[in-house]
Amino acid sequence: MNNTPLVSVALCTYNGDRYLASLLKSVVDQTYKNIEIIIVDDCSTDNTLKTLHKFAQNDERIKVYRNEFNLGLLGNFAKALSFCKGEFIALCDQDDIWDRSKIELQVHAIGDNLVNYHDSELIGDKGERLGKKMSDLFNFYSGDQPEVFLLLNCISGHTMLIKRELLQHALPLQGHFHDWWIAYVAANHGSINYMSRSLVKYRQHDKNCTDVLAKKVSLTQETELFKRQYKWLEACANYKENKNPAFVKTLYRLYSQRINSYFSLSLEKFVAKNADVLFYLSKKERVHDLRRIHKFKWGLKARNFWYSFIKTDKRKIVELY
Repeated sequence: MNNTPLVSVALCTYNGDRYLASLLKSVVDQTYKNIEIIIVDDCSTDNTLKTLHKFAQNDERIKVYRNEFNLGLLGNFAKALSFCKGEFIALCDQDDIWDRSKIELQVHAIGDNLVNYHDSELIGDKGERLGKKMSDLFNFYSGDQPEVFLLLNCISGHTMLIKRELLQHALPLQGHFHDWWIAYVAANHGSINYMSRSLVKYRQHDKNCTDVLAKKVSLTQETELFKRQYKWLEACANYKENKNPAFVKTLYRLYSQRINSYFSLSLEKFVAKNADVLFYLSKKERVHDLRRIHKFKWGLKARNFWYSFIKTDKRKIVELY
């Protein structure tokens, strides 16, 4: 391998001008210089494009593309990845701040793994420290067991350096989040490596796609989580290159049975039997995980009944179909 192989930074933007300058400065100032910065804007209506072109005028490594119509998160990242020419690809979000040595350290650390990722420090809307790291919230994983990603994910896109060869297995992107899918596919085809250093300041605000601090949990969002989990397991079960297809297909089949049932005792039993794998990433106390496992016994019909006729607020959970 070339000592300084080309690294493509894949950045997707959408109405992100508020934090964009800080992010871009931290990327162009990387100690690792052999990079290209691929930016695809998804029809922003604020000053995002103006900021992007301003930086591009001063750095020939930056290439800016703008979609003719909105592609959404997965579509936009897939397009950005298609433009990347580097041996390695670093995924990038529009509102974070990178450590100057991030790419250099990850290139040295990736070794034979398909993905290298790292810890992140959480900061607030104005950049203030929140006193937490992602490692405080999750058990980070190194290895080649894709089942750990079926119910939980610990790998955020902004932490990932991936080998270009992984794209032949990961595209088209599936599920709801590109990073979760890439991690799952990588574990099916090779291994994932974690480094404990915090190399990104991960900004938390009300426009985040993911809610790592769980500040937004409500009845409606709980229902959306149920639907999202179902679609995620469907994507995993339908992946044609699964290392252990029987396991994921069984989990998906049992999860599917929850939709038209009051109880799903078989699912609860399966999850409990495989809890060490399925809840490996959880850093909650054991009693919390046991409560989560217990919830798998309830089908969607029972949830609808409970919230429709027993709960005092009378709010009804929306049907999955």
